[in-house]
Amino acid sequence: MSEKKPAKTANNLSNKKIINREISWLSFNERVLQEAEDPRVPLVQRMRFLGIFSNNLDEFFRVRVATVQRVINFGKSAREVIGGKPKKILNQIQKTSVDQHKRFDNAFRNILKELEKEKIFVLREDKLNKSQGLFVTDYFRKNVRPALVPIMVNGPEDFPYLREKSIYLAIKFIRKKAHTEPKYALIEIPSDVVGRFVVLPQRGERKYIMILDDMIRYCAREIFSIFSFDDVKAYTIKITRDAELDIDNDVSRSLLEKISRSIKQRKRAEPVRMVYDATMPRDLLLLVKSALDLEENDSLIAGARYHNFKDFIGFPNIGGPHLLYKPAPPLALKEFHPHESILKVIKQQDIMLHFPYQSFNYVIDLLREAAIDPNVKSIKITLYRLAKKSKIINALINAARNRKEVTAVMELQARFDEEANIGWTDKLQEAGVKIIFGVPGLKVHSKLCLIEREENGKIVHYANVSTGNYNESTSTIYSDTSLLTADPRITSDVNRMFTFFKNNYRTYTYKHLITSPLHMRRRMTKLIDSEIKNAKAGKKAYIILKLNSLVDPEMIEKLYNASNAGVRINLIIRGICSLVPDIEGQSENIEAVSIVDKYLEHSRILIFGNGGDELYYISSADWMTRNLDHRVEAACPIYDKDIQQQLRTMIDIQLSGNTKARILDAKQSNKYKVPIDNKRVRSQDDFYFYLEKLGKQKGSVDGN
Repeated sequence: MSEKKPAKTANNLSNKKIINREISWLSFNERVLQEAEDPRVPLVQRMRFLGIFSNNLDEFFRVRVATVQRVINFGKSAREVIGGKPKKILNQIQKTSVDQHKRFDNAFRNILKELEKEKIFVLREDKLNKSQGLFVTDYFRKNVRPALVPIMVNGPEDFPYLREKSIYLAIKFIRKKAHTEPKYALIEIPSDVVGRFVVLPQRGERKYIMILDDMIRYCAREIFSIFSFDDVKAYTIKITRDAELDIDNDVSRSLLEKISRSIKQRKRAEPVRMVYDATMPRDLLLLVKSALDLEENDSLIAGARYHNFKDFIGFPNIGGPHLLYKPAPPLALKEFHPHESILKVIKQQDIMLHFPYQSFNYVIDLLREAAIDPNVKSIKITLYRLAKKSKIINALINAARNRKEVTAVMELQARFDEEANIGWTDKLQEAGVKIIFGVPGLKVHSKLCLIEREENGKIVHYANVSTGNYNESTSTIYSDTSLLTADPRITSDVNRMFTFFKNNYRTYTYKHLITSPLHMRRRMTKLIDSEIKNAKAGKKAYIILKLNSLVDPEMIEKLYNASNAGVRINLIIRGICSLVPDIEGQSENIEAVSIVDKYLEHSRILIFGNGGDELYYISSADWMTRNLDHRVEAACPIYDKDIQQQLRTMIDIQLSGNTKARILDAKQSNKYKVPIDNKRVRSQDDFYFYLEKLGKQKGSVDGN
């Protein structure tokens, strides 16, 4: 870390700069777009980053923009909710979104050109030769036509309800005969049934892909052959709807019933954005806008021919391994050996798992072992987001069938996973698992598991405390830290948390875990105050925070105060950062970077100087008001010196990273850190190499 700058007199927060969270989020998504634009990124990976960018933006409009629109008539109180004037923020969002869409379209065109150099061609309907046309027609008749439901549209009153997450072709029939009324139709593109991409037969070295939209365009005459027309044109439209759940206060309904009802309401919510093909003729555009009751000041974005780019996350690689990142096999931990008890190892020492560098199968194997161990009495776990084919669920069901007492704290309000979690609830309950539906008024976001085992007539607890979900799918692309421990200091507090879930009318005191909503804000403030005290006493004082988001105004003010007192602060913030670093009289002792690379940085790690005796925490919570005040979260101290060193090495590598690290500043410029002496540090690769060295005694790759 660089030398601290002289302390300044603190100002009131009202005089300090805070970046609006919506604008900061758009800046984060720009960093994702930069990956799609970066020629150093493999080509198919770049295409998939376009898909990630698009998927992110969809969720942003469904949640955050919808929230801004909801509070637009609340007056001054709205500013407190969203941190600014709603109309001004919406205008900024619209302008930034339009600018990013232009960059997006340009990146897509450039990627297509680069793919052609690799002999890979994405063909439009007007570029097919005769043999390709025959193949497409045959494929269409066998696979696509049965899934189509064309709807004729004579006016706004005939317009069907447009589904969220779907794309449609708005059709206009062209007739050259004068004074003939135009005809219109609408077709939903069945990409969820057929798949968005069709690989055409290869010709020599040349390989071909066709997007489903264009296949339907090519066969549009066949679809509407009963009509008399000279030509038919199709233009893509896509609707994004308000995704907030309206949960009523009817005490006669269970939470399960309320969530189920709200999910159905969400599917018919008001549109908050429409993206459409900019070449769409005016009469057709007016028809669509009228049918959807959209005004000019709504979020209407004229784009290119293709939308719903989230499908491009699955863009096929037909050109060879060099077009994707080279896969990094999950590393073995030297502490674990095949056919040996995981619980036995954890009893002897704390273990830190680092995903995706190491396999999530260690967690699954732990649960599988606990499920059949005759001395294990119970398993308790918090569940927030799960894989579609969850091995975690299977392990819990297996434990219940082996007569273990299994309790799952199921969060039904995990956004966009509510429906899946209701399904998992039914499956678990059928197997005899006890379900606790969180805490009234609070989301349970902590990532905890507790195993109770009888040993020599006494009960021993084993705990897993993680920064990420119990989701083996996302564990391959999200970087998270996960502690396995039998340390009574930690396991006793985890046990208290599960007692709280069971009896949430009572509050509990935690000696080691820092929990929200009752304690985390106060404890974190106290830790910052301790660094301020040390700085004023002339001692070395510093704070390092690795978070997904830093938004909460009170915590930002506290960090500004610490900076002005001379505390050196380093921030690694992947997503939203409302704090503005390196402002004189406000934050000149704060530096902030954001890392966006092949893995999604998801772990939350906190380090406090503490007068030379560093304090380490891993946490499920970002520094957002919702996490600190309205969710059940847990920050866990790390006492093991070897694990502290692992975390310190990770942080040092990330702070020195200069290949995928961007500087966070007031202008949201997202400039890359410049390598010193041309020495490039790519933090995710370097941390993998570091962990590989730690596991050299094993000498192999985890084969789970």
